Amino acid sequence: MGQAALFGLCPQCGGKTLFGSLTGFAPRCRACGLDYSSFNVGDGPAAFLTMIIGAVVVGLALWVEFTFGPPLWVHVVLWLPVITLGTVWGLRVSKAALLAAEYRRNAREATGEDLREE
Repeated sequence: MGQAALFGLCPQCGGKTLFGSLTGFAPRCRACGLDYSSFNVGDGPAAFLTMIIGAVVVGLALWVEFTFGPPLWVHVVLWLPVITLGTVWGLRVSKAALLAAEYRRNAREATGEDLREE
């Protein structure tokens, strides 16, 4: 699962076909045909990443400010790329890890048919 998450590999065949755009999944694997749309990763990774990256950047920005006292433009030049790259990389890794975990556990989106009447 680790390599699938880090490199955007299909959890079934290992082909580098998981992403169709920067952070969006491809509709299906171009190598083995696995339907990625049947997995429900949701918005959990985005919310979790926002909190983590925000906390790390605020802590580092405060440290830089109180240690070096740079002008405001230095903070903009320093932290905007860190936030952008960290978010994109983090989304790709976390979404791929969740999809791989769902695949490994054979998890699918819940439907009304999942409910059992007793």
